[in-house]
Amino acid sequence: MTKPKTNIPVLRLSGVSKRFPGVLANDKVDFELAKGEIHALLGENGAGKTTLMNIVYGLYQQDEGQIFINGKEVIIQDPNDALENGIGMVHQHFMLVPVMTVTENLMLGHEALQGLPIGSLGQLDKEKVSAEVKKLADKHGLSIDPAALVEDLSVGERQRVEIVKALYRGAEVLILDEPTAVLTPQEVEELFEVMRSLTKQGKSIIFITHKLGEVLDIADRISVIRDGKAVGTATPKDADQRKLASMMVGRDVILRVDKKPAKPGKDVLKLKNLVVMDETEKAVVNKVSFTVREGEILGVAGVQGNGQTELVEAVTGLREVYGGEVDLLGHDISSARPRKITELGTAHIPEDRLKDGLVLPFPVSDNLFLNTYYTDPYSKGTVLDESEMAEAAADRIDAFDIRTPSSSTSVGTLSGGNQQKVIVARELSRPVKLIVAAQPTRGLDVGSIEYIHNRLIESRDKGVAVLLVSSELDEIMQLSDRIAVMYRGKIINILDAKKANKEDVGLLMAGVKKA
Repeated sequence: MTKPKTNIPVLRLSGVSKRFPGVLANDKVDFELAKGEIHALLGENGAGKTTLMNIVYGLYQQDEGQIFINGKEVIIQDPNDALENGIGMVHQHFMLVPVMTVTENLMLGHEALQGLPIGSLGQLDKEKVSAEVKKLADKHGLSIDPAALVEDLSVGERQRVEIVKALYRGAEVLILDEPTAVLTPQEVEELFEVMRSLTKQGKSIIFITHKLGEVLDIADRISVIRDGKAVGTATPKDADQRKLASMMVGRDVILRVDKKPAKPGKDVLKLKNLVVMDETEKAVVNKVSFTVREGEILGVAGVQGNGQTELVEAVTGLREVYGGEVDLLGHDISSARPRKITELGTAHIPEDRLKDGLVLPFPVSDNLFLNTYYTDPYSKGTVLDESEMAEAAADRIDAFDIRTPSSSTSVGTLSGGNQQKVIVARELSRPVKLIVAAQPTRGLDVGSIEYIHNRLIESRDKGVAVLLVSSELDEIMQLSDRIAVMYRGKIINILDAKKANKEDVGLLMAGVKKA
């Protein structure tokens, strides 16, 4: 681990508070970042950690408190002020234009002209910027092609572009907001190597996350925010996952899933030689066969991009089935529409809650009834019974512990964990026979993960069949009763979870079968 190289913090926050209508997002927060260190900012979704860093980056302005850069108080009113003070931020949802090249994205708002000051009329000097980008990327171990179109890059490569963009604009302090949320394990390790390289060269990094294992691996210091307040700072030497989880949530958290032995019953979902194509007519699901039974969780393990997304879309009616059979309780649903599959008793927790799970401008209450609004008792003919829906929404918000100022709050303003609870509440507040849960805890904090896991286990124990698709191997190992490993569109093995070990499943995920 690197150690701070100066006693004067490169960044210091003193008594920073931020209020939104009905919410105190940050409450007199103190925070320090030393030069050359990785300081993790840990907390549940909605705890206030991203809001705090958005203040540092100038997207919000604090209502109270002060910001100091290298011991000098600064006023940061917008991101340009932040950049002038050497602060860059890589957001969880990347701020890139897909149809432009890497170089063009880096030039946006910071155009370099041939022999002229920035902002002057003239010819854009792409070659000069491209050479600078290549030099900067090589210096920090960030392998990117300046001429590549962003839309052709992997998620990990796009993240590197965002980091280079911040460095190109002079950042000495890098704020990384949930940078590992969408990365594969291999990409996470590559990112950590980049972070270590940057701090060795004098950069300072704030690592916003909720993943306990990662902060213990990479951070020099760890500060925890809970309910908008800074509740403590620790180092990896004097903390463990249990202690950090307790600081985050304010109570003891069970980090391992406690479940009874499965009691599987009859087949609920049966796939036979299922074939699904992508947009280029390539078979991304290639003759897949398996069953999911009452009272069991079948986990589909695999590195993201091996056909899991298309498999789920085919089962839930969102993608065309090109070949084979999909049977749900004796009904052929190979060509059924999503509403029909839902009405047959399927709950769907989609992998992308923002794109496929919620209507973000709509209030929480409306999102809780997206698949049942037209049914009794919520609809009388063509007229919605708003009083009935309001009463049911209040019950669901309470039962599923959805943290929202009110049921009329736009669901897009909630934290990721609470957005996911809205989806789970909608899907599980009706009788279901099958739950299709795709990446159900992606981007969630430890408290929300515990909650979602418990709900899936409760459903399984009530006799519901659960198809769990996750790229998180720990999640698959803990929740599943059987594990189907998917590689390049095929199921290459189905294992009894009680007899499986992490090493063997990991090898299968990489396409390696034991001799």
